[in-house]
Amino acid sequence: MRTLLDPVTTEVIGSLVMAVAEEMGATLIKTAYSPNIKERADCSTAIFDATGQVIAQAPRIPIHLGSMLGTVEEIVKRHPLDSLRPGDVIIANDPYNGGGSHLPDINFISPVFDGDTLYAFVANLAHHSDVGGMVAGSESADCRNIYQEGIRIPPVKLVRAGVLDEDILNLMLLNTRTPRDRLGDFRAQLAANRVGVRGLEEVCAKHGRETLLAHMAELLDYAERRIRSAIAALPDGTYTCEDVLDSDGVEDRPVRVRVALTIRADHLDFDFAGTDPQVGSARNVPLNALAATIYCVVKCLLDPGLPSNAGYFRAMTIRAPEGSLVNPRPPAAVGVRALSCAIVGDCVAGALSQAMPARALAFCGPHQQILPSGTDPRSGDFFVDYETFAGSYGARPYKDGLDAVRIHASGASNLPVECLEHSFPLRVERYELRQDSGGAGTFRGGLSVRRAYRILADEATIALSGERQKRAAAGLDGGLPGALGAYVLNPGALDEKVLPSTIAHYPLRRGDLFVVVTPGGGGWGDPRARSLDLLERDVREERISHTAAARDYGAVFGPDGRLDRAATAAARQRAG
Repeated sequence: MRTLLDPVTTEVIGSLVMAVAEEMGATLIKTAYSPNIKERADCSTAIFDATGQVIAQAPRIPIHLGSMLGTVEEIVKRHPLDSLRPGDVIIANDPYNGGGSHLPDINFISPVFDGDTLYAFVANLAHHSDVGGMVAGSESADCRNIYQEGIRIPPVKLVRAGVLDEDILNLMLLNTRTPRDRLGDFRAQLAANRVGVRGLEEVCAKHGRETLLAHMAELLDYAERRIRSAIAALPDGTYTCEDVLDSDGVEDRPVRVRVALTIRADHLDFDFAGTDPQVGSARNVPLNALAATIYCVVKCLLDPGLPSNAGYFRAMTIRAPEGSLVNPRPPAAVGVRALSCAIVGDCVAGALSQAMPARALAFCGPHQQILPSGTDPRSGDFFVDYETFAGSYGARPYKDGLDAVRIHASGASNLPVECLEHSFPLRVERYELRQDSGGAGTFRGGLSVRRAYRILADEATIALSGERQKRAAAGLDGGLPGALGAYVLNPGALDEKVLPSTIAHYPLRRGDLFVVVTPGGGGWGDPRARSLDLLERDVREERISHTAAARDYGAVFGPDGRLDRAATAAARQRAG
């Protein structure tokens, strides 16, 4: 019979372990060189036990969990535990060899010892803005296989017992267009792991290894009990949901994602049978990225305060046909898996919403991605600007969708205008919430964004990847869909052109204006039932135009342009 543990000590140790993960993240961000990590915080940190179970993941980017899942197990296959030494650092990025979910995400993993006993691992992951491949930025939906996406790194020792392997480092630096950025970021990742090892060693020294491990195990069990309790409150049954990607990236045909969620007692079973086969572009989703997306959506909808560890994973089964979009066979390209994961996340949320309609979530507007690159005329150096732009959340039965946010398992921050213009030959001339982009409803979908870039390089190219530019985020229970996203070159000019959502190399000239428009979230409920207070506020704040307010919400305005409440109520009543 297992000895009962003091819950206060469990909470203290859990907080200390999470603090170590968060301190690693702060170290990585503050010491990184590239804007994508030091400004956008496109990175994650985590603590694992010796078997590879996640004990704590700092709250940054959930999909990065998919890049870390299975990494420790693969390390142990290639580097048995008795061959690892204090000061070792293993790196990996390959989704088919236990290293990640796409190649720009490079894991740094270090074992942690108490004397001669290995009892944990610390890990950090950073998204590098270029790791080689056929397209600057190493993340284009146009890639047809993983060999085109960049350098593939199985779990290998970059540092052996504290000694850096310069040969491996030089090999990686030679396979990137931006070696100075990579070198600075690699050093930051090494520093983050040193901080993590030191922090965990301090916790171990204070509480003792056996006590630490016992309470780490209890943290996992607690998360499992807590999520099972939340699941048990849901009605048993099977709930299905499906949606489509805009395109397969090759033949411009939609690609279906289908999930059947079976709730039985305190367990969730997700079955993706019926999802289309893997595609010939980089929109495929590795199994670990699928799992990370599901874990994130379940946590957010059922219990947002749930500890971020592997305990609650035990309450779920995930089945995905091999060779499908959500479990591709190698050498399928997977670079833009995050966009596909946004649609997968909507399907998972849609299935859960059927079981819990009071907490339902309308479909959301995913981020859009651009990769401008070229020669910076100020320095003569090659530049790569990796950026993704927030979409918005769908509405809920009690709340408007969030404006200008990354959805589901996606993350990373906005790149501040000042940093962007300092680092790259680009000028931001417009950045705003996009009026009327949220789907109309009793509760409105979140607003998306518009951002306009002036190109200041003599020659540049851009790679694009987007979703929901053809098929909008659907509303729920009478709510209307959100607005579509778009990429527009030189709007209003004679050479205005709407660019496709999948493109690897599009030439840009000095003076071109490139505009990114992200998609809006779906609404919930009949728009004509929306509170007049909320409607008046939206019109006053220019979130909704007078035209859309009249068309979608039945608003009537007086000669002064203000909402006529009595006339609006009467018009709504006449309309039924």
